[in-house]
Amino acid sequence: MQELVVGKTIEESTAKPLVDLSRFRLPKTFTRMINDQNLQTMYKKKFNLPEPSRIIKLSTSVCPVCNKQVPMVVYEHNNIIWLKKTCPEHGQFLDIYWGDAEMYYYFLQWDDPNYIGKGVANPNTDVVYYEEAGGCPFGCGLCPVHKTNTVLSIIDVTNRCNMKCPVCFANAGVAGYVYEPSLADIERMMRILRSQGPWAPNALQLSGGEPTVRNDLPEIVRMAKKLGFDHVEVNTNGIRIANDINYYKALLDAGVSTIYLQFDTIDPNNKGVWRHRLYDPKAYAELKKKVIDNARKLGHRSIVLVVTMAKNYNEKDIGKILDFAVKNRDVVRWVNVQPVSFSGRAKEYSPEELRQYRITIPDVIIETEKQTGGKISRWDWRPVNWPVALGKLVEVLTNSPKPLFTNNPVCGASTFIYYDEDAKDIVPITKLVDVDGFEAEIWRIYNEAVKGGVHRAIGSLKTLKLLKYVKHKAVKDLLQDVIVKKSYDALGKFMFNIIGIGIMHFMDTMNFDVQRIQRCDIHYAVPDGRIIPFCTLNNFHRDRIEKNLKMDAKDWLKLNPGKFITGFA
Repeated sequence: MQELVVGKTIEESTAKPLVDLSRFRLPKTFTRMINDQNLQTMYKKKFNLPEPSRIIKLSTSVCPVCNKQVPMVVYEHNNIIWLKKTCPEHGQFLDIYWGDAEMYYYFLQWDDPNYIGKGVANPNTDVVYYEEAGGCPFGCGLCPVHKTNTVLSIIDVTNRCNMKCPVCFANAGVAGYVYEPSLADIERMMRILRSQGPWAPNALQLSGGEPTVRNDLPEIVRMAKKLGFDHVEVNTNGIRIANDINYYKALLDAGVSTIYLQFDTIDPNNKGVWRHRLYDPKAYAELKKKVIDNARKLGHRSIVLVVTMAKNYNEKDIGKILDFAVKNRDVVRWVNVQPVSFSGRAKEYSPEELRQYRITIPDVIIETEKQTGGKISRWDWRPVNWPVALGKLVEVLTNSPKPLFTNNPVCGASTFIYYDEDAKDIVPITKLVDVDGFEAEIWRIYNEAVKGGVHRAIGSLKTLKLLKYVKHKAVKDLLQDVIVKKSYDALGKFMFNIIGIGIMHFMDTMNFDVQRIQRCDIHYAVPDGRIIPFCTLNNFHRDRIEKNLKMDAKDWLKLNPGKFITGFA
């Protein structure tokens, strides 16, 4: 048997004591395992765990060599959360699950039944298909076992690309064939997404490959808007919209809401830029600035900076990126950090490279704390499923279904920063609002309103009580005007001083966890009529799906004279 270890090995350091759990309100699903010493002893022996350690949960993963399902244990040791699994054929695998144990327990407080969804009303596959395909993660989807509705839907409109990035989870531009769904294929996928119940997703990301290599992308955007997608975003490296402002304008005229812009760094001295073309850091930085300038010229005020982050690559740039976002807050709405997932082309990295580059959500959070001088602390973040309470309350008060972010809390984290014009400095949302008191009050109002009838009316009136959790007087006055007077102009001005920061850690076959994927809310629509969660598609399904619609590169070029496999006309 072989042993593959990712991250710092257990033997390399002196073990730290286990985290004191007394200040965390952990759900019973975890405390049963943690407090049962007989189970702890049995599973520590079974998985040959070091001491001191604490088993947190058991789950199912896959062997990163053969993809067969294998049991996995998640446990604490040395203030790190680890995962361990063994394939009978390929041996033992050890990886970091979360880089900070204390923050892991903090986020687990949001992993209780109130935050778990009930799936979709009309799954695209049935239990028979699910079982015949081998269960999760192979029997997608969406299957009857999946627990979360689609919140963000994705359609890959091409696998062509004008770059060749070694971390591309889609392995775009080098497959040797062209995968490019027709407009009819794309419309069918959109209709399947919009038929989902009880909530039809209204947010769509057009991705690839590089979607802007398609000249008909504006037509695709128009189609999405016509079919009811209120929010349409384009996932792009920015090359075309930087160099062709008329194409950018055509996308906006068609109805594009947001540009989801690849943005690994803004430091012109960063020699570690991973991108195959424009690898020169000065050229890379200038290209990104040009996209921002074009957005400003066109009056487009919704760009998301998307940072593929890895240790020993660009984790030291997060402070500079946040500074850039704040300075350009008239057009930048969000910074989204994606710790590198070793799937697609990145699966080719060696075990040594995985150890070198692996970074997890708390690692990014702690690095942000350091680089902002503590202005954004680790405790200013909340898990990605925090808005569930608010979603449920709006749902019951409006008597209509709403998107519920019922992800697993360790899938992602987010916070907001406000730029105070008077102080000329950033302030995290937790300094403006008692977010935990706010959330608890929402649950109290929801539990009243969900009874229906007069209780719903009482619940609606009680929403004014939420104002007492706002610490900042100007913000409280603003929200009162919105709630009472329905005044939205001031709210719009306020929101353009707000920058959101998110972290989503997509999984690879090393750290894959079935319990996480069954609660994913970011889903691809694919041409065969299925809807597939993000991490399962990129680890297990993409190649087969694309090959079903592939065209030989030479044949494609004959049908598309003047175009390029890795470029655009």
